Amino acid sequence: MSKPTPISGFPEWTPGQRMIEQFVLDRIRATFELYGFAPLETRSVEPLDQLLRKGETSKEVYVLRRLQADTDGPTGDDALGLHFDLTVPFARYVLENAGKLQFPFRRYQIQKVWRGERPQEGRYREFLQADIDIVDRDTLPAHHEAEMPLVIGDALRSLPIPPVRIQVNNRKICEGFYRGVGLTDPEAALRAVDKLDKIGPARVAELLAETAGASEAQAKACLALAEISAPDASFADAVRALGVSDPLLDEGIEELVAVVETAAAHSPGLCVADLRIARGLDYYTGTVYETQMIGYERFGSICSGGRYDNLASSGAVRFPGVGISIGVTRLLGLLFGADALSVSRAVPTCVLVAVTSEDARPASNRVAEALRSRGVPTEVSPSAAKFGKQIRYAERRGIPYVWFPGAEGASDEVKDIRSGEQIPAAAGEWTPPREDLKPLVS
Repeated sequence: MSKPTPISGFPEWTPGQRMIEQFVLDRIRATFELYGFAPLETRSVEPLDQLLRKGETSKEVYVLRRLQADTDGPTGDDALGLHFDLTVPFARYVLENAGKLQFPFRRYQIQKVWRGERPQEGRYREFLQADIDIVDRDTLPAHHEAEMPLVIGDALRSLPIPPVRIQVNNRKICEGFYRGVGLTDPEAALRAVDKLDKIGPARVAELLAETAGASEAQAKACLALAEISAPDASFADAVRALGVSDPLLDEGIEELVAVVETAAAHSPGLCVADLRIARGLDYYTGTVYETQMIGYERFGSICSGGRYDNLASSGAVRFPGVGISIGVTRLLGLLFGADALSVSRAVPTCVLVAVTSEDARPASNRVAEALRSRGVPTEVSPSAAKFGKQIRYAERRGIPYVWFPGAEGASDEVKDIRSGEQIPAAAGEWTPPREDLKPLVS
């Protein structure tokens, strides 16, 4: 077999990086549960007709088929694709299980997703997301939209990462404004404005003309709206100063003011109203969120989401919701690439129990069992080599302590191989310092 080559866009972390990822997931999960979100996991595949009906993601969906499938392609129940986010499968789950759920339903979901986009730094074809969503039957009060940044702010603040800034907007502001200036295709205008950071205002103005039928004056007004940004409710005055009126615009301003003011009361500086934020997916209908990590703004959002009213609907019954997703792999990939995260050791082991001879290995095993029963991560040395060699084995792996079983009648001893201190110890009593018990992420 020839030497394998990596496949771009499918990251495989080192054991140390994986330990950091597990630490991050534990912190995120704990915060989600503090806010009352229950865990959920959905299948990895969805029918293609569901995956292809929402936004511009159709060209990114991975199709699932058997190797010996018909060459004409999958049809009917066999037309399946890997999910590209966790919101679409969650909406499907709600529709299928509505009779078993209590509303409003609060869930978190931490799973892999797949997108066939061009891999680059911070962008992958297989990656891990951590989502929260709140859905209700028929109506969803707007105060849930104001709650999302609080949860995400607390979750990200619990991690050893740079500070974050959550940019918020409301689709109703944009759509109401576009209608107010006379545009008849607000969704096309939204998709054009969503590309502002990538292609710049001149090209966006051209797109507005090409796809939304905007005149030069209308395009100028749309760009003026997108330039409005404020860390408080003053953005509302700036929008009104543009002289455009529409009932949907007024509704969106009121809802966004509530989001910004709620966030400021909980965590000053966490949120900023930024009216260029649109989000590319068509299913968003209200507040939308994007999150930048300070110092890494050029890589775009690490956490995003929004309000959706029609994603989960069946006939006259609908389940409006609001959700936000942390791009865990994206976040970690950027920090790993900058060597900005480290772990104190690359193995969970705290103690290596030395082996005096292969005949005495059972005695070393008993020591290890006693330590493990008290929650101390412990390995037994793989060989009964000279103690110096066993110590070097622990050093190479970053294990801080080596345990020496005592000869018959003598007490055991444990050595901190960093300081050289060696003391008598009993496996049923000795406990390492708390900071050594588990690897520390910094």
